[in-house]
Amino acid sequence: MDFYESIFNQKINSLKANGAYRYFLEVNKSAQHFPKFYFQDEQQVLKSAINWCSNDYLCMSTEEDVIAKLSYTAYKSGTGSGGTRNISGTTIQHRELEDTLANWHQKESALVFNSAYQANITALQTIGKHIPSLVFISDERNHASLIEGIRAAGNEKIIYPHNSISSVETALAALPFDQPKILVFESIYSITGTVAPIAELIALAKKYNALTYIDEVHAVGMYGTKGSGMVEALNLQQEADIINGTLSKAIGVFGGYIAASATVVDFIRSYGSGFIFTTSLPPAICSAANKSIQLIQENEHWRLALHHNVGLLRAALVENNIPFSTNQSHITSIKVSGALQCRQVAKALLYEQGIYLQPINHPTVPIGEECVRIIITRKHLPKHIAYLAYSLKKILHGKNSLDWKEFPSLHTANESGEK
Repeated sequence: MDFYESIFNQKINSLKANGAYRYFLEVNKSAQHFPKFYFQDEQQVLKSAINWCSNDYLCMSTEEDVIAKLSYTAYKSGTGSGGTRNISGTTIQHRELEDTLANWHQKESALVFNSAYQANITALQTIGKHIPSLVFISDERNHASLIEGIRAAGNEKIIYPHNSISSVETALAALPFDQPKILVFESIYSITGTVAPIAELIALAKKYNALTYIDEVHAVGMYGTKGSGMVEALNLQQEADIINGTLSKAIGVFGGYIAASATVVDFIRSYGSGFIFTTSLPPAICSAANKSIQLIQENEHWRLALHHNVGLLRAALVENNIPFSTNQSHITSIKVSGALQCRQVAKALLYEQGIYLQPINHPTVPIGEECVRIIITRKHLPKHIAYLAYSLKKILHGKNSLDWKEFPSLHTANESGEK
């Protein structure tokens, strides 16, 4: 065992040496005080900070009606489902949630998974393995779950430059019309915040007889009249073939799903090992997610508040001379090249300013594209935004060169580097 331990330790130490090692900050989340949270430093002193990392965009995890629905269903139905969907793990709450999701995306059917990551891997792998001649055409900036699903399928794949319509058409045109093919992309990319040319990509897929698979995890809840995503905002729900979404970000609960035709969903349900052999979501989680989606559809002003805050944030960054990624989405990233430098900036923000921003390092982003990503919610206040901009200016412009010696108490501080 010592031999293997030494190998593992070498790998871990290499991450620590180049700044890519990922620490966890133990957040004491408060539904009442969100986005403020509490944590203990190395001296076990209780401190507070403002969370600028949470993907709970609409703060639905703190919404009283959602919490009440979860509590009530757990009291009535218990804490777990008790099995896979095939073995006692299908409840009325699962069916109700899938009906809501299908209607929300204007699809015939939907299928719930334990995460959007699992949904992507299972759906893409299953489609590829059962159509061996199928070719995947995938954006180079696609999420790890899309990459893993395509890789697990083992089919031929074509990776095209990010959002390059001409490259997609070249790839499609080079394949026989009757060659099975599927175009895989995200509607909003999670780090850069870039928005895919969805209408053009769907049109090309139709022209060249390809399926479309669209990951909407950073769009569901926040775009469209009913909030189901960018595809809805563009009135393309009938044109998109398979939509992947999450229950864990704007919906504020847990899980993921696909929405598609009844045939596609039944096919994935029947053949997808990642679905068949996994214990299903607890009924209380399904019930809470269902309630959250219903509230999101009824309260467009929550989405408007979020996007209003995005405008306030970017105006404050401009005013304080903080460069950031420009895009048409709600995601705002600030480049901090170098993993160590990025981590030092994040530590200084947390421990000196009470600002929690994740360092985004490799492999989440390519080496050299390290950044801190600002995620604003509908509950961030103008005073929070002003203080964030002030803090970023102080840390980024106030110190010409960050050095570990400047932060002796930060060497073992915790922060999450997860995407």
